[in-house]
Amino acid sequence: MFQVLSSAWALLLGIGLLMLGNGLQGTLLGVRGDIEGYSEFMMSLIVAGYFVGLLIGSWMAPGMIRRVGHVRVFAALASLISAVMVIYPAIPNPIVWIIGRIVVGFCFSGVYVTAESWLNNAADNQNRGKALSLYMVVMTLGLVAAQGFILIGDPAGYLPFVIASIAVSISFAPILLSISPTPAFDTAKRMTLRELMEASPLGCVGMFLLGGVFSAQFGMAAVYATSVGLETYQISMFTASFFVGALFLQFPLGWISDRMERRVLIIFVAGTASAASIMAMILGGSFMLLLTSAFVIGGLVNPLYSLLLAHTNDYLEHDDMAAASGGLVFINGLGASSGPLIIGWLMSDSVIGPNGFFLFMAVLLGALVFYAAYRSTQRATVPVEETGVMPVMSPTATSVAVEFAQEYAIETELEEQENAASTG
Repeated sequence: MFQVLSSAWALLLGIGLLMLGNGLQGTLLGVRGDIEGYSEFMMSLIVAGYFVGLLIGSWMAPGMIRRVGHVRVFAALASLISAVMVIYPAIPNPIVWIIGRIVVGFCFSGVYVTAESWLNNAADNQNRGKALSLYMVVMTLGLVAAQGFILIGDPAGYLPFVIASIAVSISFAPILLSISPTPAFDTAKRMTLRELMEASPLGCVGMFLLGGVFSAQFGMAAVYATSVGLETYQISMFTASFFVGALFLQFPLGWISDRMERRVLIIFVAGTASAASIMAMILGGSFMLLLTSAFVIGGLVNPLYSLLLAHTNDYLEHDDMAAASGGLVFINGLGASSGPLIIGWLMSDSVIGPNGFFLFMAVLLGALVFYAAYRSTQRATVPVEETGVMPVMSPTATSVAVEFAQEYAIETELEEQENAASTG
């Protein structure tokens, strides 16, 4: 771990600051949108813009890096993010915000691809798993810390937005001043979505459903919180609870995943998260119950992403695991782009109201339970001793990090096979 920190501390610090800025601007817009009088559906359009931009950027960023290099792409996109974050309070117009969110999502996608390829280059076979785990922890800590910064200054003013802008601006200083040399950029051969669906129907359907759930907790949690009249500090605590849960439960569930049938665990985790959503919808008048539900939902939904990756890997050849990364991220992005629009419609007073937030997650997670149970009857179980290691991943990561994780899973599995053969 010390070796990873010594070689990649600047990159990890920069990523933490980026996530602080990203998490802060997402929550801020939910609070400021209520102040500006925007409807839940209008806020859902604004939230969806980020995921649309993220989806577009995930496909365009690799080409941009190949043409002009890591340094230029990182610096240019981070500068754009910083500028857009101060445009939000300067021009409180929903159309401007939607465009701004698309731009920010596009830029963050490119920044993540660049940073993750640098991290991959800095890691070797001995510390690859530790580097990836540390990266995921830093990303989550940045999102958690962001929720505390919303309490600094009035969301109706400029200061919190300026803090988010400053965090992003500072982030590229340690990275650009210390990362050397610039790594060569390449990605694995892609699988078609049809090939991926044939290889793992549960992985594909689950990724799409999970994209909608993640967009709810990442983009619409603050909108829900303002709709039910929570105070600013309560909004901060509620939003942070999703990511604190992810921080605590990701690794224990990963350990369990490598020791039992993954479809059974997927059914249990998705079912528990769905039940927590229903409980919050029915008994959400208690703030402590809301915090508990958010902790459970976030703590289970984020590991589900890694579980579905690991399940998909169990039905792929080694050479196809990295190739599947782009398709899985794209499918997840499609779900994330459409999710906020449905939530915004459900949360409108003419349909269900604020409880539409939890209803949406409960339905999607329930659908995942039923589909996973159905798939369990259609395909034989892979013996536990033949399954690979679950790569610890976050839904915020791009296909580069997923490919990185797949490579680590392959290397670990091959090492275990070699050790088993030598001892046998």
